[in-house]
Amino acid sequence: MEQEPNDVIVLSAISQGAKKFDKILKKTKIESQELNTLLERLEEKGFITIIEKKGWLGPKKEITLTDKGNKELEERRFELQQNWDQMVTIWKSGDKQKLEQHMEANKSTIPSMMFMGIMDMMMFSTMMGFMGMAMTSFIPDQYMNSGHDIGGGHDAGAHDASSGQDFSGGDFHGDGGPGDMGGFDVNF
Repeated sequence: MEQEPNDVIVLSAISQGAKKFDKILKKTKIESQELNTLLERLEEKGFITIIEKKGWLGPKKEITLTDKGNKELEERRFELQQNWDQMVTIWKSGDKQKLEQHMEANKSTIPSMMFMGIMDMMMFSTMMGFMGMAMTSFIPDQYMNSGHDIGGGHDAGAHDASSGQDFSGGDFHGDGGPGDMGGFDVNF
């Protein structure tokens, strides 16, 4: 499924429990008409199936992944993870130009990485700062300032006073990358 990164986002949303059109629409933030086209294409390829169930108010349609769809999603997840790992390696090498070229060449996959929780948003933000670029250069407007959980759940070292839990054992306490000052990008 080389073409559309949104295909992966839709497959991922379905695998995460969004089984109805409106739930997929809300979760993915893809426009209604485009989502309908994507679902038709995914059904034609045999990645999803639509099951009609009986409900109180008439028949209900549920969208589920087929075995072929699950396999495709796992292959794409693996490819996206490799792409992210390569991005991190380039960033840690300190080569701004190479990182920018790699990100530009893979720009279409970044939303999928975000949606699937592969990309660590704090690290991505640090990478963008390292290159002197704004995150909006690579993140579609539909995911900016929307309250949509695109970060994969990393907490970058917080303390929740209400629960007394300390989350400071997160991933960002010194990766050794450019500008690494114990988890903060100081850039003196």
